[in-house]
Amino acid sequence: MVGQGERRRRFVLVFNPEQAKKDNATRERTLQRIEEEIKALGEKPRKAHKKAVCALLSHRTMGRLIKQTKSGSLRINWAKVRDEETLDGKYLLSTSDDTLSSEDVALGYKQLMEVERAFRTLKSTLELRPLFHRKDERIKSHVLLCYLALLLVRISERETGETWDRIRAIMERCHLGEFSSKDGRIRQRTELTADQANILKRLNIASPPKVYDVSLKAQTCRHTPIF
Repeated sequence: MVGQGERRRRFVLVFNPEQAKKDNATRERTLQRIEEEIKALGEKPRKAHKKAVCALLSHRTMGRLIKQTKSGSLRINWAKVRDEETLDGKYLLSTSDDTLSSEDVALGYKQLMEVERAFRTLKSTLELRPLFHRKDERIKSHVLLCYLALLLVRISERETGETWDRIRAIMERCHLGEFSSKDGRIRQRTELTADQANILKRLNIASPPKVYDVSLKAQTCRHTPIF
């Protein structure tokens, strides 16, 4: 507890093992990219070399882990890397409520993050804004549809344990192929991958039919996403 009276603040240090693993994996990918970028500097002409050095040092994710020696060459700042490793998966939370347990403080912040993420999803992925309607009933319908879509997104994430971006990327690779010849036409979906089948199973959704229809009417070939 810091301070007195109404201005007092209570700080809670939280450690998340799963987030620590993610932080470490992210940093390893960044370090690998830094090594590749530094190696590529030697192949650039002098003018392009200077420009590339400045770009690396000012990069928002790589720059903080790079240092420049007196000779002007770039190296990984291992001291900074070790400092960041000590912070993996750790959060410092603040509250003025003395009655809450540490678990309740962490849960409250987690719920707040979920609410903020929901608003970001509404405004970006689901395109709640901008609105191109003038009538009240159309505006209300637009917002309601976005809310229902958000509900489906969250249910999908909870049931599968995956983010919506990954779910969408996996399922968008399932297509409906249309094949035609002089004898007719057939519409058939691609084979489901293991990831696609697992997502459908977790969401309790039946697999789409293998063959949609067979017709004697010839048409041009094209592929249409099923999901």
